[in-house]
Amino acid sequence: MNKSLLALALTFGLVGFAANAQTVVTDTDGNGVFSIEELTAAYPDMTPDLFKQIDVDGSGAVDADELQAAREAGQIAG
Repeated sequence: MNKSLLALALTFGLVGFAANAQTVVTDTDGNGVFSIEELTAAYPDMTPDLFKQIDVDGSGAVDADELQAAREAGQIAG
């Protein structure tokens, strides 16, 4: 019985951890901002229209603040 409870607790703990994990976006070219290609690697459902919505300043790249704002607004997963 104790082993079953321990297994159940671990399962729920891991699920909770996964839910709180943040998707990592890698700046592969090291320029300090994220291109549509870099965001698509992290978010396969990324579309050009969604990228334009996230790129609030219209620079053609998404900076860390725009990325965080998109996460907070629910435009993309955390």
